[in-house]
Amino acid sequence: MHPLIPRLREARIIPVVRTSSAARAATAVAWLQEAGLRIFEITMTVPEAPALIRALAADPNILVGAGTVADARMAEACLDAGAKFIVAPWVDPTLAGVAQEASACLMLGALTPTEVRAALAAGADVVKVFPASSVGGPAHVKALRSVFPDVVFCPTGGVDARNLPDYLAAGAAFVGIGGKLVDEALIAAGDRAAVQRAAEDALGIVRT
Repeated sequence: MHPLIPRLREARIIPVVRTSSAARAATAVAWLQEAGLRIFEITMTVPEAPALIRALAADPNILVGAGTVADARMAEACLDAGAKFIVAPWVDPTLAGVAQEASACLMLGALTPTEVRAALAAGADVVKVFPASSVGGPAHVKALRSVFPDVVFCPTGGVDARNLPDYLAAGAAFVGIGGKLVDEALIAAGDRAAVQRAAEDALGIVRT
């Protein structure tokens, strides 16, 4: 097991930060950090994402990873910037060597048992079930766990405070939450209270 996994299990929630600008992504991280979240996935769809990762990684109180990583070169840029985990919503064996060299945790995406096996064979430390909600939600995660009881699953896509307990009960080690935590319309409107309320709702569930 990768040494980062216990910390991810304890946190239970990884906010997936996907915004149209680095400034809004930084705002989201700041607001969510104030609400008590400490682990963040910055997707490569955010403009200037590696530079943002570098700035965030300078804070010793948070753990930053890179999401939607397209290839090994992009992974290297993110790891050089300070990313501690690499996430791709597909299976890409070329990411394993780069992640291992940097002692980073690798999360690869899968939906079917065949894809889960492929992700593990490609060197995944964590299997990202994506998009989770559109293929059966918690029931799908539970079915995968019955076949792969020792695999660390992180469902993402359609996860929110309402269904979070069901995913954890189904066997998810932790979850990724995107739009329900990083709502760009709320960020653009400056509605810090609403963003933090969503975070506190989710954190209240995992802390009880």
